[in-house]
Amino acid sequence: MLVLLGIGVVVLGFALRANPLVVVMAAALATGLAAAWTPEADLQIMYDAALATIAAFGKAFNDSRYVSIVWVVLAAIGLLERAGLQERARIAIAKVKAATTGRLLWLYFVIRQAAAALGLTSLGGHAQMVRPLVAPMAEGAAESKYGALPDRERYLIRAHAASADNIALFFGEDIFIAIASILLIKGFLEQNGIIVEPLQLSIWAIPTAIAALLIHSFRLWLLDRRLKRVLTAKPAQSEVAS
Repeated sequence: MLVLLGIGVVVLGFALRANPLVVVMAAALATGLAAAWTPEADLQIMYDAALATIAAFGKAFNDSRYVSIVWVVLAAIGLLERAGLQERARIAIAKVKAATTGRLLWLYFVIRQAAAALGLTSLGGHAQMVRPLVAPMAEGAAESKYGALPDRERYLIRAHAASADNIALFFGEDIFIAIASILLIKGFLEQNGIIVEPLQLSIWAIPTAIAALLIHSFRLWLLDRRLKRVLTAKPAQSEVAS
């Protein structure tokens, strides 16, 4: 039961709002030392256990070192934003008269879902696409029609931009046969005595993806209606108040 001390360290560290990296490292060391401890253990045994825990961390980081590439991407996105990427995106979408927030997010939803169905799950994402491009363009489409946006509507648009990415990816990737979610479903069903081929799962994911597209299309239509109702009513209210 001593190995469960690591969980206590995690709970205590997060309760104290300590640095998450320090908390996780401390929890790993606590678990490793607790697993090696016996009444006969001396300092050398505990020292070796600490070194083995740190070595396991190093091996895991080395095996997954490609994950650190995301920091390079974030730096590039930050430089683009500093150079005016969001402003240019707003200006570009404002020139399209037929563009609305709902239509723009619907188009992104379709592209994101189709790309995920082909296995291109990295073609999009919150950090790479939604924050620097999709959300500013959706806000720009609303601003071109209704003027400056109140914070409530601005955050609502951003939330819909993020949800479009999430839902499109979630229901689109299951159509691609060589995806981790398909293998997870296949393994779970086999454990319960149900033998299903990955291709069958992919085929049955298509109706679900279509349903997600239709439902989210309706939600985006409601978003356009809400923005039109709320943002066109505010000028009238201010004129009455004056």
